[in-house]
Amino acid sequence: MRGPTTDPNRATRRVVGTLAGTALLLPLLGAAPSQAEDSSAGLQQAFASAAAEYHVPQSVLLGVSYLQSRWDGHDGAPSVTGGYGPMHLTDARTALASAPHHSEGTEDARGDSARPALLPETKVPTPTELPARLETLPRAAELSGLSAGDLRTDPAANIAGGAALLAAAQKDLGEPLSQDPADWYGAVARFSGADDSATAAAYANDVFDVLRTGEERTTDAGQRITLAGRPTLAPDTAQLERTGLRTLGSGDTECPKTVSCEWIPAPYEEFGDNDYGNHDLANRPASQSIKYIVIHDTEGAWESVLNLVQDPTYVSWNYTLRSTDGHIAQHVKAKDVAWHAGNWYVNAKSIGLEHEGFLANPDAWYTEAMYRSSARLVKYLSAKYGIPLDRQHILGHDNVPGPTTSTVSGMHTDPGPYWDWRHYFELLGHPFKATSTKRGGLVTIRPDYATNQPQYTGCVAKGEPCASHGSSEVRLYSAPDENSALITDIGMGGRAPTTDVNDLSSRVSTGQQYAVADRDGDWTAIWYLGQKAWFKNPRSNPAAVSASGLVVTPKEGLDSVPVYGRAYPEASAYPTGVPAQAVSPLPYKVLKGQTYVIGDKVPGEYYYAVTFTTDSHKVVVGQDLYYEIQYGHRVEFVRAADVDVKPSGQRR
Repeated sequence: MRGPTTDPNRATRRVVGTLAGTALLLPLLGAAPSQAEDSSAGLQQAFASAAAEYHVPQSVLLGVSYLQSRWDGHDGAPSVTGGYGPMHLTDARTALASAPHHSEGTEDARGDSARPALLPETKVPTPTELPARLETLPRAAELSGLSAGDLRTDPAANIAGGAALLAAAQKDLGEPLSQDPADWYGAVARFSGADDSATAAAYANDVFDVLRTGEERTTDAGQRITLAGRPTLAPDTAQLERTGLRTLGSGDTECPKTVSCEWIPAPYEEFGDNDYGNHDLANRPASQSIKYIVIHDTEGAWESVLNLVQDPTYVSWNYTLRSTDGHIAQHVKAKDVAWHAGNWYVNAKSIGLEHEGFLANPDAWYTEAMYRSSARLVKYLSAKYGIPLDRQHILGHDNVPGPTTSTVSGMHTDPGPYWDWRHYFELLGHPFKATSTKRGGLVTIRPDYATNQPQYTGCVAKGEPCASHGSSEVRLYSAPDENSALITDIGMGGRAPTTDVNDLSSRVSTGQQYAVADRDGDWTAIWYLGQKAWFKNPRSNPAAVSASGLVVTPKEGLDSVPVYGRAYPEASAYPTGVPAQAVSPLPYKVLKGQTYVIGDKVPGEYYYAVTFTTDSHKVVVGQDLYYEIQYGHRVEFVRAADVDVKPSGQRR
């Protein structure tokens, strides 16, 4: 849930606080320069050597590492939970930053203009001690005799430390140091760091899925690692009973069976002077459809984020996902409306997922365990509620539109440029592929995440370069020249565009689709925010692939049509007792000759829910129809009556 773009210094203040040692679980412990370049040349051999030294099957070591880091070393940088190296050994010994996401900036997470803006100021409590899952690196140092510094910065040492932990877990369970991977299920479950059997089992099942299917990948250090699959591998799952881990309460969660999930409810309570929180009761999908899933990052760590969502004066979301092992907590039922996206129309039509992470720290990487758990949850929700698995319906918080002109500049920007949308959709089973030739008239943004490294600023201090890192986003220019001006977003009040990590003015994201406006050699232009926007797209290393589909353009005879941040009904649709909500256009327009990709066609709809008791709650549906379109970095809406629909690539 990263902060708004209205104040670039705001991001600086948060991240400086984090890096100064007050941020939860981002230990910057004076790490020595990384030795990844020296030791990664033999990374496959490092796995073999560690396996031999600690009598752990090499395949088990590779499988565990893949689920943690996909074998990447991240040049010695810690993950969002202070995990280092290919084995994600955790050393999270610092305390938490004090600025929770929804307490910062001008975005009203509820986003309902029928009610006063909700801007909570809750402070995050500081934990008194860290759970064992966040302190595995010191234990690995004790077992292996290797220094903490080497375990953080040397991939080979890190792998050896992980092997030592696995061997110790196997011995603690009274199991032999067998060379049969099937005998290591319990040790793998314990390696997850989970304190409950359901989470540990889900983690171990993922590892053994990797062992069965096999994997092959080039790491971030350029090393090709191979794990041959064993399709018939059947682990001894009965070992789980001997791990001594607690059993989660049954709870009435809405999660697939392939993940671990617990019910930690957000409170629906009255407080103060006729006020209540922190969500609204509803009856979805019977009363209104669920159209979107919104991906957030927490800007805080697991324990503190859970404290916040249980505060009735704060805001809410439906699920939180933990980085170390992919564990999920559900807080708000899918039938009810959580306050998370900053746009009431989107809130009333969406489910919000918070992922443990920090937008403006590129090296604070997300684990494979969390990506996989999140993808399974999204696939489950997609199937249950009929939500299409595309980037018009699986939105980042940074793709949610400001509902009114005054809110546009304050909308949040998470999960940001370092969330790997391409890998995420591969896990969802819907990879982004070319679906047409260039004659199709559209492009799907799809850079290579690892090698696509646009320079951002503002991660640590305003104007200062962020660390180079792979990114899902591609920069846009006003001409086919990297020295030309960036694209200006008029909705930002005339502010000049920048390369700040929170400035979305001139960026497109993986999976988003746009209509092609022009081509010039290695450059492609798209229609974006009412302008022709250029990005570099060479055939040798393309940033996008060709696609086709339906687009909107102004009706014949119209020079422009208005753009909206919410699809609300016409005034005549509101019954007595429900105040009509303004259908207010944003400062944007679709101009004659421009085309924008259609994401969906929806009726105007408003959920009236401004009281604690539900007797006055009503879903208002109008006659006016809207098209959701990919207008800029965020989606927007146009009235169907204002536009014509045509196949992309077709001239009028």
